[in-house]
Amino acid sequence: MSTDADLFRAVLGRFATGVTIVTARDTDGRDHGMTVSAFSSLSLDPPLVLVCIDVLSTMAPIMHRANSFAVNILRDDHEAISRRFADDVDDRFADLASTRSALGHVWLTGAVGTLDCRIVGRHPAGDHVIVVGEVQSGAAYDGRPLLYFRGGYTQLER
Repeated sequence: MSTDADLFRAVLGRFATGVTIVTARDTDGRDHGMTVSAFSSLSLDPPLVLVCIDVLSTMAPIMHRANSFAVNILRDDHEAISRRFADDVDDRFADLASTRSALGHVWLTGAVGTLDCRIVGRHPAGDHVIVVGEVQSGAAYDGRPLLYFRGGYTQLER
């Protein structure tokens, strides 16, 4: 028996998630990125993470061909950046401070954490593909994370 879609959304909306920007490069070396809240650690040994990408998103074909990607865990004052990468914007990276990771991906300045990942698996699942990445490098910074809860952005209480 399948769960009602409205109930499913209502229940999952009560699970607070962090907000990330996943970045990758296409075969021509152009940067691409999207807002992803479906991100999770998967394994400590080896260090694995997963991101879930909608098969209809503009990022799906990039992630299908990519060998690697980066994850930027957004800081609590990065709501505008999250919205920019969720919207249809010509150059999502314009005027954003960033550096290049060891694998050549965009690491956003001010993120509370960044990871560089080599893709080790892709698994179709419903209307998404689960992309598994083995962490190659990363960095942690001070700050509070941006959260998504009940259909909107929120922050940890100070």
